[in-house]
Amino acid sequence: MTASPISLTPNTSFRRLRGQHSPAEFAALVRRAAREIGETVSCDARYIGRVESGEIRCPNYAYERVFLHLFPGRTLADLGFSPREAVRGRDRLRFPGPPAPPAPVPSPTPSEESDVLRRAFMAGGSATVAAAAIDFSPLGDHRRTPGRAGESEAAAVEEAVRRIRLLDDRHGADDLYRRAAEPLRAAYALLDAGAMRQSTEDRIQAGAGELALSVGWLAHDSGRFEDARSHYAEALATARVSGDAGLEAHAFSNTAFLARDAGRPREAVRAAQAGLAAARGLGSSRLLSLLSLREAGGWSGLADRRSCEEALSRAHSHFARGTSPADPEWMSFFGEAELESLESRCWAGLGEYGRAARHARRAADLQDPHFARNMALYTAELAGDLARAGAPEEAAWAGERVLDRLAEVRSTRVRSMLAGTAAALVPHQRSGRVAAFLARRSEV
Repeated sequence: MTASPISLTPNTSFRRLRGQHSPAEFAALVRRAAREIGETVSCDARYIGRVESGEIRCPNYAYERVFLHLFPGRTLADLGFSPREAVRGRDRLRFPGPPAPPAPVPSPTPSEESDVLRRAFMAGGSATVAAAAIDFSPLGDHRRTPGRAGESEAAAVEEAVRRIRLLDDRHGADDLYRRAAEPLRAAYALLDAGAMRQSTEDRIQAGAGELALSVGWLAHDSGRFEDARSHYAEALATARVSGDAGLEAHAFSNTAFLARDAGRPREAVRAAQAGLAAARGLGSSRLLSLLSLREAGGWSGLADRRSCEEALSRAHSHFARGTSPADPEWMSFFGEAELESLESRCWAGLGEYGRAARHARRAADLQDPHFARNMALYTAELAGDLARAGAPEEAAWAGERVLDRLAEVRSTRVRSMLAGTAAALVPHQRSGRVAAFLARRSEV
């Protein structure tokens, strides 16, 4: 008896997106989109046919990145694909990191993965970041069972998260993002290899999720919004599989922030509200405060002043309850300065730039100068608010303070803010201070 053929469900959503293009023409568009983001895919008419017939139910990570770049704002589900976990059908779900190199290579052992984590930031990139080389935890006992991760690997993943955050605080995201993807791949490879103990596996799972968020933030801050969205979704999937409410709240917080920056305010509101639901049983008032601020930012983007003010009021009430041992480690950045900064963005979103400038100035005054990136960010926010509030000379002064820090801080986000400030100041270039700022910025 011959086996029954597998029934395929055609992907009609993807076919509609192809429109009037032939499969070969559409494949060329896919390859061009891949080149735009530095990805390599060998897409041809046959591959398009396999997708549309339903044979490919979910693309690999390389194609996923390309499709999401080609169709911004859409999800894989919007493109007619099935969830990755449903396609894999594993007993225990795994969510690997970014795509591996095109050529297949043998899977490294946990010891080799720890070497990857240790060396990840040692090669390439700017001298500034190379000098801040990461030294991870020792490898531990090499005599343990081969192929199973132990405590030293879990510690290395956790240390990778801390070091990435530290370097981002000091230098910004631009020079870090590409190298940060390698320890993320290593962390998810450790998850796929399994651990010697369940407690160790839980640590690696949580660490991998936090690492995905950290790498996602580097993508976000360096203007790679689709990459950031992919990493945040990866972290959220990891949180859902492991039942980690804290990681889930963090993933929704970052997703809300990204949605606001990407001009999707309603998505920002929904993500922040989902984060609040996940965070309610965690006992951290500061986390609830941050998520309320994320919600307020979404409402401001929707020009809903009343809802924005209500969310801001909740944020201040939660913040006033102070810190607690339940506050997540990743929230160390969230103090009064960040509260003021996020509130300033809400007022700017509502068009009240004078009020926004007052909060941005307070954020810059409160920030510890040691955190160079945040000092540059808050001062850039202040410059933009002042320019739009009708104070061009003050705006130029603040803009020059940001320029002073650009040799130390590499952040596309900060540079984009300065570009907006410069555009707003062009009508005032007869002022000597404004002219000096515009001239100096044009040379950066």
